[in-house]
Amino acid sequence: MVNPEKIWGRTGLAGKKRLDRRAEMIIDFARLGAGRKVLEIGCGSGTLTEKLAATGAEITATDIFPEFLALTKKRIKTGNVFTQIADAETLAGSADDSLDAVVGLSVLHHLDIDKTLAGIYRVLKPGGAMAFAEPNMLNPQIAIQKNIPAIKRALGDSPDETAFFAGPIRKKLARLNFREITVVPFDFLHPAIPDSLASAVEKIGDILEKIPLLKEIAGSLFIGAKK
Repeated sequence: MVNPEKIWGRTGLAGKKRLDRRAEMIIDFARLGAGRKVLEIGCGSGTLTEKLAATGAEITATDIFPEFLALTKKRIKTGNVFTQIADAETLAGSADDSLDAVVGLSVLHHLDIDKTLAGIYRVLKPGGAMAFAEPNMLNPQIAIQKNIPAIKRALGDSPDETAFFAGPIRKKLARLNFREITVVPFDFLHPAIPDSLASAVEKIGDILEKIPLLKEIAGSLFIGAKK
């Protein structure tokens, strides 16, 4: 199997910095820790799962591909991680009002977003949180990659995957009665940045994220909300 982490831009110093930051944002917003029951959608090879598990929370890592679940099992040996094949658009294996958090990394843009958000709302306990990092459609590179079919194919994107605008995703969450909705553009650190430049570009990105208007074209959106 081709290394999925390389495809997803999680190798190299830039990729690792990006993963660390996303994990920290998700963990902080969802208040993960011992005693919390968490569902991760689209766990892939378990790189995010591993960081979630380090909080002491009980993690059910789900994916539709058995080979990814096998990689997650191989990566993580702690007793607080369970793997499961699951349909992320229905979350049929999860009971209503049963979870403290539903989280994921770059997965919602592959799914029917309306069905998926409704499913997440259903399974969360009152006060439970959803937290995801997803591609930002206002970013010029993302917009080109997701909307020009030839480039989309060349870069290995699936035909139906997309990205999100902040405003419409906020409205979808509000219509479902989510509260404390947080949709924030972030990250100018591209995964292809060489190791020698990653720290410098990261610092520049921190500055750009504070500049009105310019920050709106950052590469990713943090999407968080509570039930």
